[in-house]
Amino acid sequence: MRDVQIREATTADLPALVRLVQDLAAYEKEPEAATATPEQFRDALFPAQGDPTAYAHVGVREGDVVAMAIWFRSFSTWTGQAGIWLEDLFVGPEHRGLGLGKALLARLAQLCVERGWTRLEWTVLDWNTPSIDFYRAHGARPLDDWTTFRLDGDALSRLSGP
Repeated sequence: MRDVQIREATTADLPALVRLVQDLAAYEKEPEAATATPEQFRDALFPAQGDPTAYAHVGVREGDVVAMAIWFRSFSTWTGQAGIWLEDLFVGPEHRGLGLGKALLARLAQLCVERGWTRLEWTVLDWNTPSIDFYRAHGARPLDDWTTFRLDGDALSRLSGP
């Protein structure tokens, strides 16, 4: 992994993070769904006050941000311990095969171990076999008996009441 670095994101990385999220959305066949702005990412990752909502690590190659892992702290009521929920992991297509994805995942695993956190979890689309194969190759196991649910848009508004 020459010329490759894994590090925490900085405010200077915000445009690259938004671009990578847009690239991920296109890969996942929902380009119109990625509407986040650099300002929204700044407020979430680097708030002027209070704790961040999310965190990001980036993969840098030859000075360019070409990969990202965006995550937030989770909590398990069963173990009574914190963990990491990996929201997005993405490596630009032309930079795959260099170990960036593994290095980002390994860094998050290191954070869990260093902090005594018990879990590193995420979801992956059922059709995304390259990612599924990648995760399995690194010891991740699917939780096939769990189904992810989402409430958003009109349904979220309806449930929230008048």
